[in-house]
Amino acid sequence: MSAISEKALVLDSTKVNQKIRRIAYEIFENNFKEKSFVLAGIDGQGYSLTKLIAVELEKISRLPINVVKVTLDKLAPQQSEVTLDVETKDFKRKCIILIDDVLNTGRTLAYGMKPFLVTEVKKIEVAVLVNRSHTLFPITPTYTGYELTTMLNDHVEVILGKKSAVYLR
Repeated sequence: MSAISEKALVLDSTKVNQKIRRIAYEIFENNFKEKSFVLAGIDGQGYSLTKLIAVELEKISRLPINVVKVTLDKLAPQQSEVTLDVETKDFKRKCIILIDDVLNTGRTLAYGMKPFLVTEVKKIEVAVLVNRSHTLFPITPTYTGYELTTMLNDHVEVILGKKSAVYLR
């Protein structure tokens, strides 16, 4: 195996779960006065992360949590339609937390906000498991599980499930 294709473990399952739990606590601490809030996950690993955060939030809060899937073409977001699996009218005056697994350039999260900008939401916050800090779009996460300094050509792989992990190649 060449050095380019090898992957290094950044976070093991225990640490990934700790990061998810900490993000859930931070979300609750910043929004405990809300009547409810919306966790909107980018389809794929972002949506999987959203469901895991929702499980942790349900353990510490009695606030109603709406979990929403945001679907868009990550390779060509400006040409594709951004869709949600619920009606946008449900977001009026709500706190929206947009969630993805990795923040690299910010393009996916910036376009993922589009459906929420046509409704009068109270606020939009961003949560990511890994922030690579190579943003080209004005996206700064409100909640970050792990800050990771990388080269532009590095790839961060997030695996969520029974054997959760974060790898760098």
